Amino acid sequence: MFRTATTVLAIALVSATLAGQQPRPAGAQATPRQQVPPITFRSEVSYVEVDAVVVDAQGNFVRKLNQGDFQVFEDGKPQKVSAFSLVDIPVERTEQPAFLGRAVEPDVQSNAKTPDGRLYVLVLDDIHTDLRRTGQVRRTAKQFVDKFLGANDLAAVVHSSGRADASQDFTNNKLLLNQAIDRFSGRKLRSATLNKIDDALFKRNNPMRGDGPPVDTEEQERAYNARSLLSTITSLADYLTGIHGRRKAIVMFSEGIDYDINRPMEMSEASTIRQETADAIGAATRANINIYALDPRGLTNAGDDDINLIGLPPDDPNVNALGVAALREEIYLSQASLDTLAEETGGFAITNTNNSASKLQKIVDDNSSYYVLGYYPTNEKRDGRYRKIEVRLTRPGLIVHARKGYVAPSGKVPAARKADASNTTSPAVRDALNSPLQTTGLTLAMFAAPFKGPAPNATLAIVAQFSGKDLAFVERDGKFTNLVDMSYILVNPQGKVVAGNKDTINMGLKPETYKRVMQLGFRLQAKIDVPPGRYSLRLAVHEGGGRVGSVFTDLVVPDFLKEPLTMSGLAVTSATAGQVPTAGALNLSALLPAPPTTAREFTSKDQLAVLAEVYDNLGAQSHTVEITTTLRSDDGKTVFSNTERRQSSELAGARGGYGYTSRVPLTDLAPGLYVLKVEARSSLGKPLSVAREVQFRVIPL
Repeated sequence: MFRTATTVLAIALVSATLAGQQPRPAGAQATPRQQVPPITFRSEVSYVEVDAVVVDAQGNFVRKLNQGDFQVFEDGKPQKVSAFSLVDIPVERTEQPAFLGRAVEPDVQSNAKTPDGRLYVLVLDDIHTDLRRTGQVRRTAKQFVDKFLGANDLAAVVHSSGRADASQDFTNNKLLLNQAIDRFSGRKLRSATLNKIDDALFKRNNPMRGDGPPVDTEEQERAYNARSLLSTITSLADYLTGIHGRRKAIVMFSEGIDYDINRPMEMSEASTIRQETADAIGAATRANINIYALDPRGLTNAGDDDINLIGLPPDDPNVNALGVAALREEIYLSQASLDTLAEETGGFAITNTNNSASKLQKIVDDNSSYYVLGYYPTNEKRDGRYRKIEVRLTRPGLIVHARKGYVAPSGKVPAARKADASNTTSPAVRDALNSPLQTTGLTLAMFAAPFKGPAPNATLAIVAQFSGKDLAFVERDGKFTNLVDMSYILVNPQGKVVAGNKDTINMGLKPETYKRVMQLGFRLQAKIDVPPGRYSLRLAVHEGGGRVGSVFTDLVVPDFLKEPLTMSGLAVTSATAGQVPTAGALNLSALLPAPPTTAREFTSKDQLAVLAEVYDNLGAQSHTVEITTTLRSDDGKTVFSNTERRQSSELAGARGGYGYTSRVPLTDLAPGLYVLKVEARSSLGKPLSVAREVQFRVIPL
């Protein structure tokens, strides 16, 4: 009865998809704040990292401490601190147009800005949450996302039941996070006490069934669920263990494990669950993960169950053991499991309160300002034992809060993964594609848009643009050479790779082209056919000098053959975009004056060209489709509008599409934020309409 927790975050996937494929030709930048050190990736299993919060007598966080102010002891022995940094993260607000009152989700993803915010994993414990509290969990989790998630933060959503189709990988997209939260539904088992009452009544009314002690008929499934939650925590910790330089927080919405681990061990799975609890805590402490547990029951004593409706008769020998006190004991034990997971990992549990907002703010505060101390322990034994950590300060009058220890790894050091000889993808690219977060060694921006493809698939157009200054060219025979590999995969919600490819560009540039690349960058175009669905697109580029960069994005590929009216993604280019050297083809040259660009900053002397395809599956009925492009400034003023009307007769009574392009002049527009919107509206009885938006900025010349 053991289930390995499944999660969309656990993606060990690249080798099989990209193996054996033959190479073929094929935004806006932000400066990271210097006071926030970047997230780093380490593979050393012996490296230990501990976070320390230092406050004064008034409880205020103390900044401006240096490495010499700290001492770290493990089991009483001093340790040499080899890594030290202050993390002091402000809560950034998402930039949004004033007239909309909401953010426009970006259509271009970039790794130009290194990860410098908080990292959260929201674990929605559906197998330990009553169905009646589904709405409460959704509301509180959404409150955390909408109110407390900063523009510089990343969050993921995982369901403890292993519903990978309902999970969401790391993103800052609040819409996607809330959609994953909306898929949550509690499915907690009925109270063990009530099950025992039912069994006692059944035996009382059916003497032939025996007079043994009442049993919980769902005990095995209860143990199964407990182990599933703990396995989920362990899997997450193992996946995130290589991320250093930042706290990682699991925010768990749960009513706690409802299995009585105090039962006689020879009669139950209590010993196994206790061991797996220790394993989960050990994995979390090794990965420097803090668990924050929130019980959606709020103020409670005996839960929602009215035991008086089904209670035992007064003369029953079990009446005292199976009363209200037993229900209260269940709640106590389940909340104790939340307390244990939280306190042992440096977090805290939020229980017995109907006002969680202040506690949610405390989670943010905990993960905003702290010192990171990293060291290689002098005790290198892999004995699985608990190691006590003590952080001391050399300055008097200050108070330091840090987790109390960790569990050392056990067993042999894992062997290095052998490379597949048939796989032409480099290990560095595979690591980048499998990483929980984007890598920033090579600055990348990526645009991806779905178009109608060969039935029943859609075609995904992919454009990657990267900085020429990151490319290590070698001058040879009057040309500047470099070998660039671009690998990309599409992962479905179950964590399975459904499509992938690798493109190789053997660059040999003339001096004048080399100068343009150094100034403007280089662009690679690709396309791939994929069925309709929800995907994570992961793209990595490896250049000959050794630099690797990766970009991830989430996207929905519509069913262009099924829906009455749909629209492709918007491909945007500009006059200046045509100057960027480009490799690969998307077959859009006849429709756009230049290849699609990932830039989302333009000058007022530029002109945009936008391409969309509108797919109409109601051609048998005579109607008109009106396609409108509008450009609105930050204050809501319409500075450009264009409308075309297309007749269904163009489709000759069949399904089909209308190709649509529009030129949008930016002449003399004031610097600022703008929203470009393309909307298609059908004249049929139902007001069918579809729209897409792109946000960009006009910058001074």
